[in-house]
Amino acid sequence: MPRKSPGHRTTSRKKQHVDITLTKDVRFRGKTTGLERLEFVHNALPELNFDEIDTGTRFLDKELSIPLMVSCMTGGYRGAQAINRDLAAVCESAHIALGVGSQRQALEESQYHRTFSVVREAAPTIPIVGNIGAAEVARMKDPSAALKLAELVGADAFTVHLNPLQEFLQPEGNPAFRGVLAGIAMLVRSLPIPVIVKEIGSGLSPDVIRRLLDAGVRIIDVAGAGGTSWAGVEALRRTDPGIAERFWDWGIPTARALADAAALRSEGRQMTLIASGGIVSGLDTARCIALGADMTASARPLLGALHRRGRKGLRALIEDWSNDIRGVMFLTGSARISDLRSAKLVTYRDL
Repeated sequence: MPRKSPGHRTTSRKKQHVDITLTKDVRFRGKTTGLERLEFVHNALPELNFDEIDTGTRFLDKELSIPLMVSCMTGGYRGAQAINRDLAAVCESAHIALGVGSQRQALEESQYHRTFSVVREAAPTIPIVGNIGAAEVARMKDPSAALKLAELVGADAFTVHLNPLQEFLQPEGNPAFRGVLAGIAMLVRSLPIPVIVKEIGSGLSPDVIRRLLDAGVRIIDVAGAGGTSWAGVEALRRTDPGIAERFWDWGIPTARALADAAALRSEGRQMTLIASGGIVSGLDTARCIALGADMTASARPLLGALHRRGRKGLRALIEDWSNDIRGVMFLTGSARISDLRSAKLVTYRDL
């Protein structure tokens, strides 16, 4: 029986990941993002008209209608081309950013390159972000492979995702992280586009962010815990789920990771902050902006809307989130996103 190629194994794994997140309950069980505990102080005298509110923001030198990126999980398998085309078309019409799923499979074989390249064809003007894992970056001797992946999607930036928990738990994982930071620094120096570094749902600590900033990274996605548990996803993939079950709730909650990251600015650290990890509404987006984020990103809720109701359903959900953000801005007296960053958040649990 012929051995399956590395690309075939990656293709199978990527499809399993998407199928599981769309059909199974893989949310954190005993931990939340912490965002639900935060409330805006109501402003009964906003001194602005609702139609004066401007939710627009700028990301990667392009204008967006709201500070949101669809942080996509797809690409590299049969069926992913249609999903990515639909995601890209909706993001283009809504004027929000789009990130593709891990492009590791595209490094291993060319069969499914179209599942990635289709996004720029369907979305010619919005920010598109490429994506590769940390273990692959650790093995890079030069930027040529990353540059090819970025060119494949016409990327405005390139993401390196840090996923040590997932690599540790995957039966076919590669938990070889020695040299990742040096590889990231090499990409920062060598690529003609910005490098984004993110977790995938376990959060980034202040120490890790400091090391990334020292390496030259200027766009950080905290990708905290409380949304999709990738340990949970791997538990459902494994024949021996015990160890993955025990790590189901591992990670730094999104609100904590974001607040700690934003606090680094008091040290003179300059960065663009993206908040992801359990962002499920426009209210969450607004809370993250008030906590210090410049952008937010979400994957499973948006991909799920597309899966259940097609492009129309995804457009409707993005419009709902946009209206939520506008509502928060009106009720806090925030005419612009920059004003929302100063809106006060409190917890009322003691009342």
